[in-house]
Order: sequence, then C-alpha cells, then structure tokens
Amino acid sequence: MKKTILAVSATAIATAAIFYSCTQSEAKKGVGINLASFDSTVSPRNDFFHYANGGWIKANPIPADQVRWGSFSILSDNNRKYLREIQEAAAANQSAAKGSPEQLVGDFWFSAMDTAKIEKEGVLPIKGEMSSIEKLNDMKGVLSYIAKLQTWGANPMFSFYAGQDPKNSEVVVPQVIQGGLSLPDRDYYLKGDDRSKMIREEFVKHVTKMFELYGLDAATAKKNADVVMGIETKLAGSSMTRTELRDPFKTYNKVTLADLDALTPSIKWTEMMDMMNVHGKYDYLVLGQPDFLKELEVQMKSNSLANWKIYLQWNLLNLAGNVLSNDLVMQDFYFNNQVLNGQKAIQPRWKRMVSLCDGLVGDALGQLYVAKYFPPDAKKKADELVANLMAVYDERIQKLDWMSDVTKKKALEKLHSITRKIGYTDKWKDYAGLEITRDNFFQNLMNATAWNYEFMIQQIGKPVDKTQWGMTPPTVNAYYNPSNNEIVFPAGILQPPFFNKDADDAVNYGGIGAVIGHEITHGFDDEGRNFDAKGNLNSWWLPEDSAKFMTKAQLIIDQFNGYTVLDTLNVNGHLTLGENIADLGGITIAYEAFKRTKQGKGNEKIDGLTPEQRFFLGFAAIWAGNIRPEAAAQRIVTDPHSPAQYRVNGPLSNIDQFYKAFGIQEGDGLFRPDSIRAKIW
Repeated sequence: MKKTILAVSATAIATAAIFYSCTQSEAKKGVGINLASFDSTVSPRNDFFHYANGGWIKANPIPADQVRWGSFSILSDNNRKYLREIQEAAAANQSAAKGSPEQLVGDFWFSAMDTAKIEKEGVLPIKGEMSSIEKLNDMKGVLSYIAKLQTWGANPMFSFYAGQDPKNSEVVVPQVIQGGLSLPDRDYYLKGDDRSKMIREEFVKHVTKMFELYGLDAATAKKNADVVMGIETKLAGSSMTRTELRDPFKTYNKVTLADLDALTPSIKWTEMMDMMNVHGKYDYLVLGQPDFLKELEVQMKSNSLANWKIYLQWNLLNLAGNVLSNDLVMQDFYFNNQVLNGQKAIQPRWKRMVSLCDGLVGDALGQLYVAKYFPPDAKKKADELVANLMAVYDERIQKLDWMSDVTKKKALEKLHSITRKIGYTDKWKDYAGLEITRDNFFQNLMNATAWNYEFMIQQIGKPVDKTQWGMTPPTVNAYYNPSNNEIVFPAGILQPPFFNKDADDAVNYGGIGAVIGHEITHGFDDEGRNFDAKGNLNSWWLPEDSAKFMTKAQLIIDQFNGYTVLDTLNVNGHLTLGENIADLGGITIAYEAFKRTKQGKGNEKIDGLTPEQRFFLGFAAIWAGNIRPEAAAQRIVTDPHSPAQYRVNGPLSNIDQFYKAFGIQEGDGLFRPDSIRAKIW
C-alpha cells in the first residue's frame, strides 16, 4: 500500500526529539499514552499519524482472520471473548426460564455450535424453499416470494423498512429505497477500472460455485450466474451513487400506494404491503429513489419468469450461504471476505456466532454483558464529559463570526435539545413470542430475523419510542441519530484507549472527548444540519448562512480529495465530507473543553509530554491500525469515513493549537496556509 508520507529531514527528527526530552525530575509515569507506540523516525510535523502510532503498527500486524486491525478491532475482539463466556455459561444452564435472556442466548449458542448437525443437514434447511421458488408459475408468485424474503432480511428488487418520516419525526412510516444488489456498491457493476472488472468476474464465478454447491450442474449454474449479473447490473445503473444518497432532500419523496403503482404497474403495492405484513396503519410512504423503481418496472417486463425465479433462488442462497454447511460457508467467505477485503483466514466459528447472536438478540445478550462488564462509575464520568463538551459547543456557536443571530438561535435550540444515551438502554426489548430452541440452528435464525422484522413494522402507526437504541451495548462505536436528535455511546466504546478512568484528562478528552464531539458535530455537518431541533428535515438556515457553511465545507472537500490511499485511489472528499466535518469539530470542541480542566490550564509534563501534546497523542491513538489493501480499496468506494491516517493528519492540520503544540512551521508536511485551514464549528 502506498502511503503519502513526506520525507523526514534530520533537522525535523532532531527537533522532534527536543519536544520529548525531559529531565528525570519533571518526568511522571503516565497512564493512557504508551511511549512504545511512537515511531521516532517519523517527524510529528510531517506525519503525526505514523509518528504517534508507527511503533504500534509495526508491533501489531493484522491477524489472518481480520481485514484491519486497530483500536476498534482489539476492543471488539475482547468483547467477543467476554460475550463467548456469557453465552457458554448460559448454554450450560438448562434451567433458565423460557424467554429469559439466559434461555434465548444459551439455546441459540448451543444450536449454533452444533456443527455436526449443521454439516449433516447441508442444504436441507433451504431445500423446501428453493423448490417452492422453482414451482412458481406467474409473477404474482414471484412478488409474494419477494415479500417473504424481505421479512427474512434480504432485499431482492428493492429495500424496505419502517422508520421515522424524515420530515415528521413523530411518525413511523413504511419506506422503500433502492436495493436488489449483491455487491457492496453500484459502482462495482458499472466502472471500467481493473479492480471493478476483476470483482465482476469473480462475482459471476462465486454465484456459479454457490449454485453448484447447492447441487446444480456447472452449465446451469453458470447460466444462472449470468442471469443474476444481468438483472443486478441494470438495477445498479439506476441506483443513486453514495455521494448522491448523502443529500436527504434528494432521497425524500412522500408518496401513496397509488403513486408507487404508477411507477411500477407490475407491482400492486397494496398487495405487496399485505404480503410483507404491513397492514393499514399509514396514510403515505417515503420513497427514496423514484428512478430506481422506474427501472425496476422495465426489468420486470423485460426479464422472463424463469429469470426472476433464478434471481429469487440466488437471493435465498446468498442469504443463507454463510450459515449452512462448511462448503457453502467457505465459498461465501472466499468471495465476500477474501476477494473483496483481502482477509486471509475465516474467523473461528465461535467469533462468527457471537456476532450473529449480538445482531439477532442483542438486547438479551446486552443485558448479560452490562451486568458483568460495565461499572456504573464509567457511565457517570462519561456523562460528565458529554455535559462539558455540550457547554463548550454552546459558547462556540454564540461566538461564530460567520453565522447570523437568527440561525444561531435555532442552532442553539437544536444543541440544547440533543438527547444523550450512554452505556445501554433503559428499556430492554421484550422478546415475547420469539422461539429459540437448542436443536435447530437455521430455524432459530429465521425465527429471530422474522421477530426483528415484525418488531420493526409494529412501530408503524404508534408513537415513536425514543428509548430504542440502534446499537447493542457491547458495540465499539457511537452514533448520532438526526431524527431523534440524539447522541449514543454504547458501553463497548467506553474503555481504553477511548476512555480510561485511570488516565489524565488530556488522554480522555483526546480520546472519548473527541468521539463525543464528533457525534455532536454530526448534528451540524452537511447532512445533519438539515434536521431541526425536533429531528425534522427542514431548511432552518438562512440562505446566506448556508452559503457560508458550504464555502467552508468546500475547503474540507478539496483537502481530502488530495489524499492518496493506494497508488491511484484518492479519498472521495464529497462522500466523506460529513465524517470529516465531524472529526474536525470533535477534536476542536474536545480541545477547548480540555483546556478548561485543571490539567488543561496547567503546564505539568507527564512522561516528558505537555498537556497539549498528550491531548493530541490521545486523539491519534484511537485511530492506530493497519488495513489490507483490498479492504482499503473497497472502503474508498463504500465508506463515508476517511482512512485512519487522514482522520488524524487531516483535521489536525487545520487546528492552530496543534501547530503550536508541535512547532509546525511552513515547509513541514502537515503545514497548511491559514487561508485554507478549515474552521467551521
């Protein structure tokens, strides 16, 4: 992988050494900054990411069963070990009450680890359904099966879900968006570069092999693969790009069932909704991409019944392939993990089953997790950090010199309305009606998937339940939900290196403080800023303020467009704009909040590092990591986040205080003239 690292001069190295030399009397053993993680051959003024993390990167190669390895990966891997212990203990307790978290988690685990039974069954679990598809004799039957697959978590032809109306956050409505594709992005079907061509060729081989493993002869399997590729390529051609999808106004179309019927006369949407178990609880739907449905109608008329049955069988086979017998699992792994992401070895079954259980019955597993691994004091201290950053944000908005008082007032109203969720939900899901047994793994999957689908659509027509979470407690991540105007921090991320209750304030503000600031800023990035205090999509900015915002945002777009990841691949500044704004806002707000602490107001060194240096090093440490070239290439196409190196060097090169802390001057690799340093929040 090519890295855009500027050459380090002898002068730069010597100067860097001066920054970190100290006498024994002023040195103090610190917690949270590991000096062994540094790479002293790299100047912090040229490439802060590799200066702060180069030692760690060299000492932590990517495990064979991973496509990248960093702070997030290590915490997630550790959490999986904790969850395994929980699930094994639950499986050993056969006296747990039916429907209790222990019973659901334990019996799921027992069935998932019964590999002898799973291997013996082979493709039997889907045999009946594949046969049913083969017997379909008209398009009405095809559409009924499309509906069934939607309830099982697949998205043939289109994607469907129930969610808050972006323009009326108090209402949950049915939503139809583009879908129907097997590859990670529409560009893989359409672009002419060598990697995209290779992936298309490998995809056809993959579909062919999956059909062969199911039991078809090679010629029929190849014919089926060509049919699948043909249908999906046409659907991809009418799909919006990921950059286009970032405009919430472009993807909002309030429609009725009659409107959908007009776009796709071949689908009777009243019948489709009934078949998807959505019954008469709504007056309208939200449609994401009308042009996509127009193309779907063209494809429904131009493809034969036989082709659609092949497409349906592929969707079922693709849905189930990674949970059936080992030959199908390994073929699924080969394409989706090895070809697309460069992963060298499949994860042990226990890791895959832990993640599967977390995804299907996450609240049951999460209850057991937080009871054992999330102390109350961590939640309390994290909440204090959030309050401190919110206060800083308030003051910074009031002092903005580019925003009018009218828009400031509404921005402050939105800021003060943000709900914060920390650790885990106050209202666990009640899995009443979910049947999980010890002796039928595949049926457990279908039951749990169907239960979660039913849980989702049951929200239609009811008051929005804002206690619900979009992540489970062990998740090492965080998010901002614009429709609820909320920031959410699961227990999984509230641990080192993001949050360390034993570390100094500099490390915690640089770590979890920047993450908190990042999520707050999502409410004011190029997408989030379009939602008001109540979570409604609404142009609440004065036009002149919006224009000034976009002028500032353009500096970030231009900056990140210039970063090269692999030899010919650059970061997509438009696709990553929201995350880049959030990174810049997060570190800026966190720094100001840190400077209000006792440590931030002082100048005492720890391990020879000033408080300011420890803050920025704490920030860089959370992005330590390696990634395989194949995974990096895919993420350039699909991921709205910039690569880790530029999530550090990018925002920091815009921050004046960082320049002062490390003596960055004109001519240094990270130096950006003041005229193009991005400053928004």
